[in-house]
Amino acid sequence: MDNSCHTSFRADDRSFFSLIKKDVHKIVLEAGFSQAKVSEIDIIVAELTSNLSKHASGGELLLRIGKKIDKKFVELICLDDGPGISDLGKVLLDGYSSTSTLGHGLGSIKRLSDEFDIYSLKDWGTIVLSRLYEEELPYRRKQYDFNIINVPKSGEKLSGDGFYFTPTKSGFKILMADGLGHGPEAHKAVKEACIAFNLCTEEGPAETIRFLHNSIRKTRGMVGTVVFYNTYQQQWTAAGVGNISLKWMNRNSNKNHVSYNGIIGHNIPNSINETVISKEEFSQFIACSDGIRSKWDLSKFPSILRYDGAIIAAAIYKEFSRKTDDTSVMFCKLF
Repeated sequence: MDNSCHTSFRADDRSFFSLIKKDVHKIVLEAGFSQAKVSEIDIIVAELTSNLSKHASGGELLLRIGKKIDKKFVELICLDDGPGISDLGKVLLDGYSSTSTLGHGLGSIKRLSDEFDIYSLKDWGTIVLSRLYEEELPYRRKQYDFNIINVPKSGEKLSGDGFYFTPTKSGFKILMADGLGHGPEAHKAVKEACIAFNLCTEEGPAETIRFLHNSIRKTRGMVGTVVFYNTYQQQWTAAGVGNISLKWMNRNSNKNHVSYNGIIGHNIPNSINETVISKEEFSQFIACSDGIRSKWDLSKFPSILRYDGAIIAAAIYKEFSRKTDDTSVMFCKLF
């Protein structure tokens, strides 16, 4: 899986909207999407910004070009600090409007999107997710949901946070990493770690961390957490070094993962124990870099675990981001 990050567009003032539309159009066109798909994305961005103008304050639009099953997609996530939406079913109907307009906004976005979701809370705001694929995805029974938010520090084009998801013979493995500091050198450390992680043949998180440690010694280093999932044994195995915050979760409870002190690439413990968790005990986890405040939790968001993983990650980003560093949130769920 690619290591792409989100581009953040400030959308709390109408004067930004025309620039946002032009920038998104340029990014998507340069990514190689067809003109027909670009036109659909243009409509979605226009509707999202129109909704922000009419109903909300404190808006932000996140854009990511990613890949899933080798198919490129555009992901748009719109966050606002508005009053929230009391009846989501009603506003998704074409023709409904609360502002005496034609009322094609959210209905049009849903219809044009290959994947769509929306979450809203009274006096907190709304998150709208729209995802469009370059080509139709082949049907596969969904075995897991894996989503990320990865936003560079304000003023930076590259994120010093990163992730990598790749299949293994027995399931899959995941890396979440945070290069020391931010900017190009932090990004370089994480990029080299992702390359090494993809090449690594070690069969467990602890030995994988040692492999990464030796592979990135010439960089400024990073903190990171590695998670393996074994489909046959139906269990997670995890290990981490540094301050990546990870919580195992189900609908009723959660459990913090404890990492070791150190810096991958510079100094790591001589012995690293692995945590083993059964799928039956916890079928999902959320991991955050230190761009998210340490005491994050989901208790403020009723029923949010029922939503798309990108909505869950975006809610944590919206509520708990420090806005002073690279920021990333990872969500993974088994079905």
